[in-house]
Amino acid sequence: MPVKRPNNFHIFFPLIGLCFFVILYIASAFLYPGGNEHDRSAKGFSWQHNYWCDVLEDHAENGKVNTARPVAITAMFILAVSLALFWYHIPKLFNFQSFFNLAVRGCGILSMAVLPFLFTGSHDTVINTAGVLGATATILTLAGLYKIKLYKLFLLGIICIILFLLNNYIYYTKNYLVYLAGIQKITFILFLVWFGCLNILLYKKLKPDTSHT
Repeated sequence: MPVKRPNNFHIFFPLIGLCFFVILYIASAFLYPGGNEHDRSAKGFSWQHNYWCDVLEDHAENGKVNTARPVAITAMFILAVSLALFWYHIPKLFNFQSFFNLAVRGCGILSMAVLPFLFTGSHDTVINTAGVLGATATILTLAGLYKIKLYKLFLLGIICIILFLLNNYIYYTKNYLVYLAGIQKITFILFLVWFGCLNILLYKKLKPDTSHT
């Protein structure tokens, strides 16, 4: 008789969630009334000058009620849940010691758990806390990728970390501030690609062998 094996499709949930996040992010950008820190009277969402947090605010930069906010909040919730699931599953890619797995899961999931506090008005504190925890989980994952010789994904992760640091440098020093919104979006895209590639790789590793019965 054939042996029933688990399909592990649930491993794909983070990737599916990230796809929904991108769709809702784009939708919220189209709903954004307008205005940015460089031009308060600008119409609509500027991919060059508006930040992701702009679509989460009660009011747009032009003073109008932000109609994009409900969609943006939904997108943020989906992103947080998706990445929490990602960080829970990703240690299975390495089969390392339990302490390593616990550190990756703990830092990764906690980095997502603090995001709802963005709506309390503590923007910088929340972003810094989530950033440090997320960066720790990412660096540990990079160590795992290097050890199992997945050098291309290791290099992509390094680029993501460099861009993360560049975002923080510009934000706090105000140097080259005009480029920050664009760099933020490039960082978002590369991180999402990296997460997606790791998710697919993990699924392939855990995919049951159906060649034998």
